[in-house]
Amino acid sequence: MSKVISIANFKGGVGKTTSCVNIAAGLAKAGKRVLLLDMDAQHNLTQSFGVSADTLTDVTTTYRLLTGSDFAPHQIAENLFIIPSDLDLIKAEIELVSEFRREYILDRILKPVKADFDFILIDCPPSLGLLTVNAFVASDLIFTPIEAEYLSLKGFSILSEALDKIGIEIDRVFISKFDGRKILNQSVKDNVLSALGEKAFKTVIRSNVALAEAPTKGQSIFDYAPRSNGATDYQLLTNEILKTYE
Repeated sequence: MSKVISIANFKGGVGKTTSCVNIAAGLAKAGKRVLLLDMDAQHNLTQSFGVSADTLTDVTTTYRLLTGSDFAPHQIAENLFIIPSDLDLIKAEIELVSEFRREYILDRILKPVKADFDFILIDCPPSLGLLTVNAFVASDLIFTPIEAEYLSLKGFSILSEALDKIGIEIDRVFISKFDGRKILNQSVKDNVLSALGEKAFKTVIRSNVALAEAPTKGQSIFDYAPRSNGATDYQLLTNEILKTYE
């Protein structure tokens, strides 16, 4: 059964977009048909694949999709597609605010095409605005990466409290940017795994320079550095997601 998954965190720099890229690539590599949806006006997800929405005249951007254009994704690789974003998406928060049931716009758009994909991954902006709420309403699952640092853990707590107020719950978390040589990293990891139990994926994403370098080549970690720790960790996380939700 198809799954729509939002990857979200209020705190930037925690590996949200990196995780969206590489989980999607891992799922596609496993033979799953995957759609990526860039819901962030900064369009880092789009840029991570070397895509420029300006040059894709026959492709629907997220802004155009939300404001009435037909569904027309761009194919990145075998089994992997993207609805790219650009700075126009900034206008959506203002233009959609007067729409009836505005928080259900994305849900209505994705329902007719959901069955065409095994997984739809949404890269959310680092805020709880209208775009993020639309992503959450349309999603079956919400995943949150937590950097192995104190402030990232606090950011997760704030996100959890905010979502609780609107009746939405985070389904799974995973540790990102982990350095086992740092006592604080190990402490945060132990606290997260202990406190969240089954809500925390067992896979931990280690700090790895190749993960930062891959977007400069428009590639996933599996294409850029298939023997790196980053590729190993995201492969393990992908396997865990498939085992849990396939």
